[in-house]
Amino acid sequence: MNNFKKNNYRDKSKAGFSAADGEETQNNGQIEGRNPVIEAFRAGVTIDKVFLLEGCRDGAINTILREAKKNNTIYYFVSKERLNELSLTGHHQGVIAKCAENSYGSLEDIFAKAQEKGEPPFVFILDEIEDPHNLGAIIRTANVSGAHGVIIEKRHAAGITPVVVKTSAGATNFTPVVKVTNINRTIEKLKKKGLWIACADMDGENMYKANLSGAIGIVIGNEGSGVSKLVRKNCDFTVSIPVRGEIESLNASVAAGVLAYEVVRARTM
Repeated sequence: MNNFKKNNYRDKSKAGFSAADGEETQNNGQIEGRNPVIEAFRAGVTIDKVFLLEGCRDGAINTILREAKKNNTIYYFVSKERLNELSLTGHHQGVIAKCAENSYGSLEDIFAKAQEKGEPPFVFILDEIEDPHNLGAIIRTANVSGAHGVIIEKRHAAGITPVVVKTSAGATNFTPVVKVTNINRTIEKLKKKGLWIACADMDGENMYKANLSGAIGIVIGNEGSGVSKLVRKNCDFTVSIPVRGEIESLNASVAAGVLAYEVVRARTM
């Protein structure tokens, strides 16, 4: 079992973060799907206009219409053909919202969220996750499991798109997603802020034996090649998910979910 003492931060450094760290600030301003649009309203996202499927007035649509009226948001009932033209995901569920471009979060947002909850920071660090569905699912898992943020790369990786927002079920409105230029430099900054960094790798220590309590960052690698050699080298230790079947590995988002709840278990024991 690894013997890192993660019930306390690595040190008490007050190292700060700034735009110079390569964090990107803007993403796409379109939200599609009933639940993502409802969650966006509830999260206080500024929505400029909403397009709704004409003739549809079920419970979810009525909720969106009520939120639009309450927030003085312009709304239109349009044909299915018009919604299909506007859709970027192909799965709009009869609802498309146009909003001011949402901001990516910052590393400071992650630490502020942890401090607000009175918890040691818990983050996911994604090394070249390319599938937007995987990214959306991981952001959703991060939110549900109580992680304080998700860090993604600027290049060679998926960013926040309508597909990601929809797959996250609206979690992008609540969980900071930080887009950085260099994952390794960001890991070093997180270490200085007291986090231990665990690399998810099939050759790592069994997750049931690893200490995943305290301030922790979990690195999830690319869907095909896993965590890159340099990033793996920069992590404090590697951790694996036990495999009992013939298939050797899990989908990236499923692996993130399994590890997320091992962190939850470690924190609640």
